[in-house]
Parts: sequence; structure tokens; C-alpha cells
Amino acid sequence: MTEELSVRPARRDDVASITTIYAHAVRHGTASFEIDPPDTDEMLRRYQALASAGFPYLIAERAGVIAGYAYAGPYRMRPAYRWTVENSVYVAETAQRQGVGRALLAGLITESEARGFRQMIAVIGDSAQTASIALHRAAGFRIVGTLKAVGFKFGRWLDSVLMQRPLGSGAESSP
Repeated sequence: MTEELSVRPARRDDVASITTIYAHAVRHGTASFEIDPPDTDEMLRRYQALASAGFPYLIAERAGVIAGYAYAGPYRMRPAYRWTVENSVYVAETAQRQGVGRALLAGLITESEARGFRQMIAVIGDSAQTASIALHRAAGFRIVGTLKAVGFKFGRWLDSVLMQRPLGSGAESSP
């Protein structure tokens, strides 16, 4: 029997596992356009910046092992964008295709709505990321555009697929 998956807010002591998951994604995938994985100190700095600013940062764990993490951060820094967040979801290589990404994204949507955010943007690295596109579509996102050949990694040009989902009442009322 498979252990139950739980989603909870990330803590400082989760950052080493988060760093490991992200390093694998950077080295082997196109979800991130970083070329060199950041070290644990840099990942801690990033975590603290988001958490201290009131953005949701979650981890999924099964049997005490972190299976993935997700966070929402500012979409853009200008004040008019303050009600819009950009999401990131990363799943450990050994936990992929087990519902971890779905659970994390659902939790992130719920937490972002509870904090009053009105739009969530997914910037999906590489239009070949069909699993990520399908995950977001299943969570109510729609494709709003594709930026062609904006990144270069692993010897090839990569697109960015933009997907968007309203949160709460979205644009139907003022924040």
C-alpha cells in the first residue's frame, strides 16, 4: 500500500531537499531556464524572500520524504501586478506521475486565493513540457500565449508557454 501524500507549508529545514529536487530539474530538464543549479544558501535566500513577503510555499511529502515543492511569487514587480502571482511546481524524479504535482498545484491555488491573489500565471519552460501543460490545464489554466525560442539550453532553443487561471473572483471585482 502506498503511503498517503500530505501537503504542508515549507519550513527552513526543508530547503536541503528542495535544493536537491531543483538541482535535478536544472541539470536534466527544461522546466527551469537556469543552467547551473543554485546551492542551498541561495535556495534558502529565495525561500525566505518569498515566505517573508507572504507568498505560499508548499512541500508534498510521503512517509517523511519530500516528494516535491511548489510556490507562488510575484508575477512582475510593478505595483499594479500585486494581485497576480506566478507559480512554480517541481516534483522529485522518483515521485513523478504519482499525483504530487496535482496536489501541490491544488494547494497552491487554495493558498493563493486565501491570500487575496486574483490571477495565477504559469510560465512553462519548453512547449514540449506536455505533462506540465496538462497538469495546469486540469487545474483550470488556459494557454494565453507562447513565446517562441526565448531560451537556449542543452543546445536548442526553447519556448515559454504562458498559461493563466483566475483565482477567487478573478477580475469580476476589485481586490
